[in-house]
Amino acid sequence: MQAFLKGASTSSVKPQKEKAEKKSKPVPWVEKYRPKCVDEVAFQEEVVAVLKKSVDGADLPNLLFYGPPGTGKTSTILAAARELFGPELYRSRVLELNASDERGIQVVREKVKNFAQLTVAGTRPDGKACPPFKIIILDEADSMTAPAQAALRRIMEKESRTTRFCLICNYISRIIEPLTSRCSKFRFKPLANQVQEQRLLDICDKEKLKYTKESISALVTVSEGDLRKAITFLQSAARLNLDKEITESTIIQIAGVVPSKIIDNLLHICLKGTFEKLEIAVRDIVDEGYAATQILTQLHESIMDRELSDKCKSVIAEKIAVVDKCLCDGADEQLQLLSLCSTIMQQASQNDQ
Repeated sequence: MQAFLKGASTSSVKPQKEKAEKKSKPVPWVEKYRPKCVDEVAFQEEVVAVLKKSVDGADLPNLLFYGPPGTGKTSTILAAARELFGPELYRSRVLELNASDERGIQVVREKVKNFAQLTVAGTRPDGKACPPFKIIILDEADSMTAPAQAALRRIMEKESRTTRFCLICNYISRIIEPLTSRCSKFRFKPLANQVQEQRLLDICDKEKLKYTKESISALVTVSEGDLRKAITFLQSAARLNLDKEITESTIIQIAGVVPSKIIDNLLHICLKGTFEKLEIAVRDIVDEGYAATQILTQLHESIMDRELSDKCKSVIAEKIAVVDKCLCDGADEQLQLLSLCSTIMQQASQNDQ
């Protein structure tokens, strides 16, 4: 009897342990703090207003979300779908296809078409009413082939009773006109600095992180309106400095950004120094392992803020474009940067005359 009781007690402990292990599973913060409902979506007021109406019972049109990465396009439609269908029906009512999936014309004709043709009921297991349609989310739709997009427009028309489509892309110009005309278009703006700061501060408080104001400002600057990038950098910084304070220098290191001192020094040599000094400075920067494309971006920003004539700025900007193309084609980083900096030096000398 005692042996039986012992066995029972150990077996009851096991599920509790398994539950505890499941709860403590580490999740990337991008997923952990992804909006769970439409109200939690930051900064995109027009889209939130339309989706709130559909969640409250109105019909949902076909949607086309476009804008820069990390602004909440996928998060918004997933949050709306969870609210519409509830956790039980969500898996059966939503088909999400990403650019990582094969999405040629064959997939559209088979997988998408078969899913679109299924009919569904208008109630949830918990008794709440839900719309009698399914949602097909095509993430990164701008990478779909033209024949696949053409095949999709007919399915959109035929299955309009039972299915709604949500196309998500970075560049709306790559979506064919017949598809864009069938959808309500919403542009997702890069997140404002204040909105990003508030989200990052909320995460810092929930994760009990030590941070400085400068580090949060650096995160916002480095991410350029991409909240996903900002949260990823914050998590990396938190793992790097487990018990220490997150500083501005840590963020700059993680983001792979060139410190502003180095860029300012390089520009100072271009504007006031000699070619010999310039050669040494460029070689040192490349030897430090900084990405040439990142140096180009930061040089461009710094030059636009300098007091140079518009003509000089336009010549330098054109040279930056040429150098960027050469780097994409695999040219030598040191030679290309030297070529750009010598152009800046030449334009600066003409500007002074």
